[in-house]
Amino acid sequence: METDVKVCKPSRSGLSFLDRFLTLWIFLAMAVGVAMFFVAPGVIDLITQFQVGTTSIPIAVGLILMMYPPLAKVKYEELGEVFRNRKVLGLSLVQNWIIGPVIMFALAIIFLRGYPEYMVGLIMIGLARCIAMVIVWNELAKGDREYAAGLVAFNSIFQVLFYSVYAYVFITVLPPLFGLEGTVVNISIGEIAKSVFIYLGIPFIAGMLTRFTLLRVKGSRWYETKFIPAISPITLIALLFTIVVMFSLKGEIIVGIPLDVVRIAIPLFIYFVLMFLVSFYMGKKVGADYSKSCTLSFTAASNNFELAIAVAIAVFGINSGVAFAAVIGPLVEVPVLIGLVNVALYFQKRYFTVDEVCPVSIPREI
Repeated sequence: METDVKVCKPSRSGLSFLDRFLTLWIFLAMAVGVAMFFVAPGVIDLITQFQVGTTSIPIAVGLILMMYPPLAKVKYEELGEVFRNRKVLGLSLVQNWIIGPVIMFALAIIFLRGYPEYMVGLIMIGLARCIAMVIVWNELAKGDREYAAGLVAFNSIFQVLFYSVYAYVFITVLPPLFGLEGTVVNISIGEIAKSVFIYLGIPFIAGMLTRFTLLRVKGSRWYETKFIPAISPITLIALLFTIVVMFSLKGEIIVGIPLDVVRIAIPLFIYFVLMFLVSFYMGKKVGADYSKSCTLSFTAASNNFELAIAVAIAVFGINSGVAFAAVIGPLVEVPVLIGLVNVALYFQKRYFTVDEVCPVSIPREI
């Protein structure tokens, strides 16, 4: 009988050319995207034609493709362990559904009190917990794949059930308590479920079917040593493609009103960094190893910008300040989170010892 093969991750020195300079490629992709708006407006017009409602087909395809390889690597047969670890699951629940929304709400009313539409847009980003790109950040930072998949599934269920309730509490009920005007947000569970299915359900199903089918047909050794290395580059290529498309569609906004972009970007930057550091600290304090602390941090620090943008456009209109603020979310999140990938890898070297044979992280005294 063929035994399961545990493949060690390559050292940083053994990374491919694309992986080694990923941060550079990301910033180049952002620059290319913005430049395309000015030098290739015909391409931008073509991209905008491929849209269904508030969903950009090219961006959706890019997100699905970038998430497929990490989800094909997940050992779904081990997901039960994730949900049995109540300490990690409970910590993720607190980080995502109590600490995250409260911190974003506080930053919104502190920095954008005089810009109510931007403030509402920022709050909506904070309420939309990440179910997509967190899997990519986690993969790049060598986090725990199974925990990432489990926590993302966990957040997806909560998102479908409670996003509407949270929107009512944080946007309608709480602002008047701070001398601000509340706003009514009507968004159905069905609309939220649609977003969750597009950006998480499709790649999740594809990854699961791929794993179970090919393991049965070809065996674990072939799957881990041949198939997975062959599909892994898809993630980074799709990520760069998505960034180019995203920034090309918003080139006018970035260049047209840069001060407003900066005004919204400052609290977002603080939020991403603060949530990451607090969550990493909390994870280590409860005894989680590097891979799980890393996963908890990126799950808590990331947000579902697709859902926030869709809700903002559906409720307030595409030309509203709320939609504008929601659009700035991913433009800030991408460079900040890729920076935090490097911070996580530094933490691994600084605060954890790594087994030379396979990546098993053991906490050590600071």
